[in-house]
Amino acid sequence: MMQGHRWGVIAILFAAVVWGTTGTAATFAPEVSAAAIGAAAMGLGGIAQALWAGRGILNQRARLWQQRRLLIIGALAVAVYPLAFYGAMRLAGVTVGTVITIGSAPLLSALIEYLLDGRRLTLRWSFGAAVGLIGMGLICLAEGDAHGSAASAPSVPLGVLLGLIGGFTYALYSWSARRMMLQGTRSAVAMGATFGLGGLLLMPVLAVSGGAFLASWTNAGVGLYMAAVPMFLGYIAFGYGLARVEASTATVITLFEPVVAAVLAVVIVDERLPPQGWVGVALVIGCLAIITLPAPRRLRRHTPAPPPPAT
Repeated sequence: MMQGHRWGVIAILFAAVVWGTTGTAATFAPEVSAAAIGAAAMGLGGIAQALWAGRGILNQRARLWQQRRLLIIGALAVAVYPLAFYGAMRLAGVTVGTVITIGSAPLLSALIEYLLDGRRLTLRWSFGAAVGLIGMGLICLAEGDAHGSAASAPSVPLGVLLGLIGGFTYALYSWSARRMMLQGTRSAVAMGATFGLGGLLLMPVLAVSGGAFLASWTNAGVGLYMAAVPMFLGYIAFGYGLARVEASTATVITLFEPVVAAVLAVVIVDERLPPQGWVGVALVIGCLAIITLPAPRRLRRHTPAPPPPAT
């Protein structure tokens, strides 16, 4: 059980790392709109996931039909998420948009689990989430001080609103996919069906706004990278991990994504991260340690075992 949980954590961390590259990658195609970037990344990546899991989806089509409410909820959330997320990055800046979206997801995920599943949060989770949110707040403030120009952040309030919508939809499709897994659907099938249907919903957006991808090889390369690595490989890893850890814990682990985004902005885009930003990075790493490291044996003895993961 602990071994499966450990590999689930590692898989989610991998997903967070590759997701953290998306903001920097998008800067190489500035003339491509946020809607086009999001539709290409999540749309093409989601359809690729569905094709990858195609045989399993066919074999479990009866179960998926029984879970159609969860599937539709997840697919709609998948379709809205990239439009809100990339819009937030364009309007509020890469790091601030990422921080608001990913930072709000654990709290919104916990609220969804509390309201819909009756799940009670542990003191350890709450403390770890609080440390992570403080860290991301410091990163956000540091980036705001370093890059406060209207050119890099043309509308911060609207970007923050879109980031909150992105965080909610991210939490919602994580919850719905995990519910499908706990009801017996294999992780690859649940993720493939959810993201495949969501990807199809994004195709009209890509058809209307995606012409800029054909303007240069760089733009096309950015689109292909987004679809193949962060969205295809990243979400396959995320689905594997989501079958082994709770959705609220998974969304906390992905708080590592803004750290990766901030570091890449410094190293590749040549942005400057003030000292308080690096303190925030350290706090987010500390949050991951609090949430993911095994509990002391004396505490673990009194902790009920989690339900077995769906495979």
